[in-house]
Amino acid sequence: MRWAGIALAGAAFVLTTPATAQLGAATRTAPPEGVPQGQSAGWTKGRYAALDALPDWGGIWFLIRGSGRSASAESRPKLKGDYLQRYEAWRAEVLANDGVVKSATSSCAPPGMPYFMQIGQYPYEFLFTPGRVTVHAEAWGQTRTIWTDGRPHEEDPDPTYAGNSVGHWEGHTLVVETIGVNDTLTLLPGMHHSSQLRITERIRLSPDDPDILLDEMTWDDPEALVEPYTITVAYRRDREGSLIEFICYENERNSVDEEGNIKPF
Repeated sequence: MRWAGIALAGAAFVLTTPATAQLGAATRTAPPEGVPQGQSAGWTKGRYAALDALPDWGGIWFLIRGSGRSASAESRPKLKGDYLQRYEAWRAEVLANDGVVKSATSSCAPPGMPYFMQIGQYPYEFLFTPGRVTVHAEAWGQTRTIWTDGRPHEEDPDPTYAGNSVGHWEGHTLVVETIGVNDTLTLLPGMHHSSQLRITERIRLSPDDPDILLDEMTWDDPEALVEPYTITVAYRRDREGSLIEFICYENERNSVDEEGNIKPF
């Protein structure tokens, strides 16, 4: 396979002629005529200066307040229909097993959205580039792309852990809408959502402290929730810190029972 890769690389090199290289250099400096605004994130040359007008989110950020998992029962999302019945059955099973929770997935599978933005202990990093904001989460080595180049949501996005996120700036507030979150994931432990889940975020620096970042999240799911649920999470900045490599699978040790089911961990 390694030799095949080298051969393919050589073939690609032969196909790059001076004429095509010159054409590539010319077209990489700006979007060609007719490129829609919603595809401009791939054309970054000459557009970085505009990022200076955006707010300063440099450094890494640690969650300090607002994880939905710590909310009281009264302040958690209100489920309905089959989703409420599934949650009540899950709670009964947990109580009957002294708090032990079964897991149907790998212990190294990340939680996905919306918990992606609510993980304690492990920090986040926000990178601004033309046409997008990239969120790096140290936990599970997750990466989330928020498109800000004017593109709409994909018409039928493949369900993913991070979902399909598009955003825009309203002054110094990043407004983000996310759809297409995998409906096998949960809002909170035991609380499932449907494929109609839409997450709206308003992310901004605190007006009282520039080293506090606020993310006001609203979860809207007409199939699973009685009403939209809003929570605000807060992060504190560390200017000098950096993310540490997180390789969960290096110590993956899922145990399986006699029927082939993954045991609780």
